[in-house]
Amino acid sequence: MRICDILRTKKTFSFEVFPPKPEVSDLDDIYRTIDELQQFHPDFISVTFKASGDNSRHTIDLATYIKRNTSAEPLVHLTCGSLDKEDVDRVAAVLEQEHLENVLALRGDKPVDSPESYLKCFRHASELMAYLRSTHKFCMGGACYPEGHIESESLYDDLHHLKVKQDMGASFFITQLFYDNNYYYRLKRVARTMGITIPIIPGIMPLTSATMFNKIMHMAGASIPFELRVLFERFRNDKEAMFEIGIAFSVSQILELLANDADGIHIYTMNNPKVAADIYQRIHHVIDKELR
Repeated sequence: MRICDILRTKKTFSFEVFPPKPEVSDLDDIYRTIDELQQFHPDFISVTFKASGDNSRHTIDLATYIKRNTSAEPLVHLTCGSLDKEDVDRVAAVLEQEHLENVLALRGDKPVDSPESYLKCFRHASELMAYLRSTHKFCMGGACYPEGHIESESLYDDLHHLKVKQDMGASFFITQLFYDNNYYYRLKRVARTMGITIPIIPGIMPLTSATMFNKIMHMAGASIPFELRVLFERFRNDKEAMFEIGIAFSVSQILELLANDADGIHIYTMNNPKVAADIYQRIHHVIDKELR
């Protein structure tokens, strides 16, 4: 089923997983993760795609497993920066052969060492969307940034590009991670004034370890609220406490988002089904009421 058709009737509850490195041939661990996630009845599970395309086969294998063995729809990331039209056509043909109808079209992050040489054919995700719309029949989603894309001059500049993605065929957006819900509310409010009408699903990544906290602080560009920063500084050497704090904060985030009419919830699991289980078990009554 196409995710855009699901979103016409309800808000969605979903997860993200990522495939192992290309040199890893055994997918049993991630298959077990998907099986565990299935018990929480997600509407879809997204599968990431390495920017270089090196693990595209794993991405398709996992998406096919989701399609055949769960009630969730697979959402296949397609990161186009290092791909040309022939590469995209090759991947798209396999997706169609496996009846995988949903694609999250992305440009991908530019490598620090050679940012311009990375872009072979498609300079923006909207260009990939335009090409896919002209050659294939996928339901397409796109990414958006509650605090604005790091390469954009302003939020309004970023939202102009978001409007282009919608015009090129995007049926929904999933946000990058954020930890201050006010950024999501602002994004959605301003997007609507600019003619962006499709669902904007908030993406939630629980910060459950000091390692994740450091990566977010230095790489993702997301603001960390003062109250969460204080807790992490106090308990950064206590592994169990860090996990509890991360889960509790995400639960609070999700509850507030649902109370304020968010367009769904998408959880970045980092391939850890315990994260999904702990969140779901604490608020499953609310999730079932708001997202079923």
